[in-house]
Amino acid sequence: MRKKKNLVPRMERCAALLISDPYSMRGQWRTLKPDARELRVELGCGKGRFTAQTAAAEPDVLFVAVEVVPDAMVVAMERCRTEGLENVFFVDANADQLPSFFEPGEVSRIYVNFCDPWPSNRHAKRRLTHGNFLKLYRQVLREDGQVHFKTDNAPLFEFSVEEFPQFGFTLSEVTRNLHENGPVGVMTDYEEKFHGLGTPINRLVATMAEWTEPEPSLEEETQEDGTPEDGNPL
Repeated sequence: MRKKKNLVPRMERCAALLISDPYSMRGQWRTLKPDARELRVELGCGKGRFTAQTAAAEPDVLFVAVEVVPDAMVVAMERCRTEGLENVFFVDANADQLPSFFEPGEVSRIYVNFCDPWPSNRHAKRRLTHGNFLKLYRQVLREDGQVHFKTDNAPLFEFSVEEFPQFGFTLSEVTRNLHENGPVGVMTDYEEKFHGLGTPINRLVATMAEWTEPEPSLEEETQEDGTPEDGNPL
């Protein structure tokens, strides 16, 4: 993404929407909107089209958008600021920090829209639908919490369809051509672009169910622990 001109002053004008210390908000997010019926998190909000439109459509929901690219985040924040949205806030962080930001059961839904597919098998652990991340999501989601996942990358989607059930998620609304009969739901900027080019969009909903993590094998015990590598950028 191109570097934005005047990034610092633009970020400063949107300071009210940016949570500078999300660690201190653990268990306290509802103070931002005490009447919110639930809390949802978006991982990798990009320029914020999905963020803003979804928040505008459901003003009784508290949204926390996570993004590590400031040049994208500032556009998203400006969108929400222009529209006068008071139910969406932003965090500059990686997805592997979620348990440090949210208490168990604090989050109702996580959106993962068009994340980096990391196509190489040696980078599989970086995928936001890899089991290591799914275990992190389980730490913050409520008992019936959901992950809503969209991607244009078919191999990533097939990987995810197999991965979610192995970590205690039940799949529904699985489609490999979401907009086949016309646009469905709120699109991201990226999604609209590639839908316009005729690229099929894949989508699923994964609902958290009861699950007991299997005992690690001897081989797994001799490896490093399964935490995401290298900070795993969104």
